[in-house]
Amino acid sequence: MLVSPWFDATVFGVLGLLIGSFLNVVIYRLPVILEAQWKKECAELSGTEPQATEKFNLAWPRSRCLKCSHPIRWYENIPVLSYLFLRGRCSSCAASISLRYPLVELATGALFFYCAWSWGATPTALVWSGFGAAVLALGCIDWDTTLLPDDITLPLLWAGLIASALQWTGVGLSTAIWGIVAGYLSLWAVYWAFKLVTGKEGMGYGDFKLFAALGAWFGWQALIPIILMASVIGAIVGIAMKFSHTLRAGGYVPFGPFLAGAGLTALIFSPASILRLFGL
Repeated sequence: MLVSPWFDATVFGVLGLLIGSFLNVVIYRLPVILEAQWKKECAELSGTEPQATEKFNLAWPRSRCLKCSHPIRWYENIPVLSYLFLRGRCSSCAASISLRYPLVELATGALFFYCAWSWGATPTALVWSGFGAAVLALGCIDWDTTLLPDDITLPLLWAGLIASALQWTGVGLSTAIWGIVAGYLSLWAVYWAFKLVTGKEGMGYGDFKLFAALGAWFGWQALIPIILMASVIGAIVGIAMKFSHTLRAGGYVPFGPFLAGAGLTALIFSPASILRLFGL
């Protein structure tokens, strides 16, 4: 520990707020970057000249208002505080700023605080904080775009294996490896069974990779409580959206956000607690 549990947790919490601000950038920009890359690759494969576009990545251009393009000044980009100071509106055009921005920052800060409080200023707290940030970003991206980018899911999977090998997660390496195998193949089997019966695709390959990554972090034994919680919450939300007529075109709900939510629940309460919640 650095000084005391409260100090460690507070330092991690502030770091989490800053990371959360960056996650907001990732959540919005990464799908746009990927779409541009796919269009470029399609143009190259078809033998046409790719359309020229302005430089756009996670660092450039500066964050700006989506309505009036007002550049966000540094003091307008302080996690949570700037949102409160601006009263949730752009300082230039008074357009509403999504409440999700401060919520993502607060959620990331809380996750980092929890990890440091649980494990102190240790590598274990650091890697679980990183896990929480990645899973939170994946859940938000999938909800917005129905994409679970390999740019996050695959590094998350490998990070789980490395952390396991270094004995930072409390999950043995062989358990983590079998967690990956069981996580990927279980949803892969469900996908093909559903497709053979209905002729439709019930989920995407990104869900397989995310579930495999959760297996790397928690081990194969945790997969049943995680998928159980994700399925129950997903069904409840899907039914609620259907009755409130808020389902998107095609009547589907992405599964990734519920996998992500179940993974974060397992981090905070443990997989065994999830089973007890369902009386198992």
